[in-house]
Order: sequence, then structure tokens, then C-alpha cells
Amino acid sequence: MSTPVIRFMRKRFPEAYIVFMVRPENKDIVKNNPDLDKVIVYDKYGSHKSFIETVKFAWRIRRERFDTAIALHPTNRAHMIMFLAGIPVRIGYDKNMGSLLTKRIPHEKQKGERHETEYNRDMLIAAGFDVSGYDPKPYIFTSEEERKLVDSVEKSSGLGKEKIAFHAGASCASKRWAPERFAETADALGDLYGYDIILVGSDETSEYSSQIASRMKNRITDLTGVLLLGELVEMLSRCRLFVSNDSGPVHIAVAVGTPVISIFGRNDPGLSPKRWGPIGDKDGILHKPPQCDVCMAHNCAKAFECLKAITPQDVIKEARRILGNA
Repeated sequence: MSTPVIRFMRKRFPEAYIVFMVRPENKDIVKNNPDLDKVIVYDKYGSHKSFIETVKFAWRIRRERFDTAIALHPTNRAHMIMFLAGIPVRIGYDKNMGSLLTKRIPHEKQKGERHETEYNRDMLIAAGFDVSGYDPKPYIFTSEEERKLVDSVEKSSGLGKEKIAFHAGASCASKRWAPERFAETADALGDLYGYDIILVGSDETSEYSSQIASRMKNRITDLTGVLLLGELVEMLSRCRLFVSNDSGPVHIAVAVGTPVISIFGRNDPGLSPKRWGPIGDKDGILHKPPQCDVCMAHNCAKAFECLKAITPQDVIKEARRILGNA
């Protein structure tokens, strides 16, 4: 959801040299972006883990002689790198070594009062930019190689043009809808529309995908752990619908224009649909939070009532709204 800022900057400064710094696992999101001149990879948990290597990294950036840096995600290391690189104008949030910035903006994202893309826009406003024409929709491009690889996967898996994708992974148990409910929903939508059903996700999602596949009555193609990030982007662009827990792939689907049904659990403003929900024109959000004073996340004392309150029938109803009646 940082990509709208890239697009804005390119339109605002068409002749500028624009570079984006990412961690290795996110490189494929921006590597084909035509609005960028370069992508710099910072490997916080690998080659740049030590303080010395981070300093060396910053000194290499110093050679680029940037005029301005914007840290959309406030981390100690991002702020430190901007400072050590000697970038004159350093814009970001007033937390996690925010004192190293030249322009500090109050960090209130935990209140969940706006969507994440709006917080990014608000940062640009606070930094003094005229944001008229700012488009909040994320966007991603794939390469010809990635398109050919997905062609090959579709052919080898016997997949047709009409597909619905499901993603059962999430960063916390408080965000993961039950596999048996995913399976029931997938069977129902397969029966209803006759589309191919696929499972997607990273290796960390394999356990949950396997539980779904084992409960399915109809044919399902499990591509969990098979597709690299860029290939996942291309595959989702070819689907009629994407059903997922609140997770990163939701926003990938939005970026490629595939309608999404996103399932939310927790009663936490900073993690709410208002901040993290999909923003596509047809997208659906399912959220039935209980009246919890404080969300205990994975230590929930109510057995995740928030997730149990969402039924397969709720998802099917949303699917009918998006896809129409079969």
C-alpha cells in the first residue's frame, strides 16, 4: 500500500531520480514498477543484520546523493540509514529514533481512524506536498517471464480461465478463519459457479492449505508454496474472486483489480478493516467483532468468537453479490 506514493511522486516530479528501499521478501512487489528508477534491497535479517553492515549500506546510499527521503514505515533502522546516508531532508513518523528525522509527523496509526493509504497521503500533506490527484489504489506490474511461468502452472495443473483463489494464512491465530469453513465455502462456490478452485500462499501457509484440501469434496489445486511473489501477483490477476484472511495478498489482489472478500476477526482499531480493508470497487469485508474491552490477540480468552461468528454462508452471500447469481 506504499505504491500510491510512488505513483504520486512520479507524477509530481516526472524528471526526478526515484528509488525505493525494501526488504528482500518485498522486492517483487516493486521490481517491475515503471515509476521507479531503482530498487534497493536492505536485508535486515541477513547480509545487513549487524550494525557495521548497516553503516556500510548507508554509506553506499550516501554516494547516490539523494535530496529527500521518506520513511513510510517507522523503524529504527530506516531512520538511522537515512541519517547516516546524509540525506538533507528526512521525513517520517515521530517514533523509533524519529529524532534523526528533519520532519517528524505524529504517529497515530494505532487509532485506526483512517485507511493505511490515507495515512500515507496524510504524511505527504504534512511534509508540504500538494496531494491533489493522489490515487489511493495500490498497483503492481508483472514481467513477461512471470506471465509465462503462470501460463505453465495453469497448463500443468489443468486450470481453466475461470478461477476462485483462497488464502488461509495470516500472521496470527486471531486472524485465521477455520480451515473447515474455508473448505465448506470453497466446495459451495465451486458447485455454484463451476469455477476452478485454487489455494495460494507462502510456505508458512502450507499447514492450513493442507487442512482445507483434505476436507474438500470437490477438486482443488493447491499452489501453496509453489508461486513466488511475482507469480502470485500474476495468478491473482487471472482469478474472478479472492477469498482471504486479513493479510498481504488481499492488497495484491486489489492492486491487480481482482475482487476480494476479506475476513477480519480482532476488535482492535489499529488492525481494523477501516485501516486495513481492501479498497477495490467490489470488495467485501466480513467483520463481526465481539464486545471485548481489550483484544488479547493469540491469547484470546473467548476462543476467537469474532472469527467463529463469520459463517460460510456469509462469504457465499458476498460472493453472490460480487459475481452475481449462477
